[in-house]
Amino acid sequence: MKIYTRRGDGGETDLFGGQRVPKDALRVEAYGSVDELCAAIGVAASSSSQADVLALVAQIQSELFILGSALATPDAAHRAKAGIPEPDAAEVEAMERAIDGFSSELPALARFILPGGTTAAAGFQLARAVCRRAERCVVALRREEPVAENAVRYLNRLSDLLFVLARIENRRAGITEPEWVLRPR
Repeated sequence: MKIYTRRGDGGETDLFGGQRVPKDALRVEAYGSVDELCAAIGVAASSSSQADVLALVAQIQSELFILGSALATPDAAHRAKAGIPEPDAAEVEAMERAIDGFSSELPALARFILPGGTTAAAGFQLARAVCRRAERCVVALRREEPVAENAVRYLNRLSDLLFVLARIENRRAGITEPEWVLRPR
């Protein structure tokens, strides 16, 4: 199998199920942003040595592939036939439990945190920003077409989790979190 097909050279791509759409369609932007998010999380995790963080990241990346597949398959009947699940409330609740667990190790926030500290922490902050963009893309798509009910909730909670993972990486490394301080001009 060749990696290239030349089918996209004219600016269109196939959705799962066969429908052709422009590469800048809202749906393509949404699942493309989720794909970028998955890659950004992988980059962040490559600098982490925290076993619990890495196990959680592996689960999340798998869930993001599922979310991307659901977004790339607009027809609900085709999703069902292909066995593509959609994000569910249990995945969101699992992230909330993880956030609560990691947060119990962290001091309360007094100021906004700037991305930085360890390479892993900065990577998770970058992934958080990518996650927020992916969330905006899915919200825009949802205004125009049906989207999995929990897709936005999943991404919203994931951005919170990525923020907490950045803080955990710095905390466990003994690095003081870089805080934003408004300086007079």
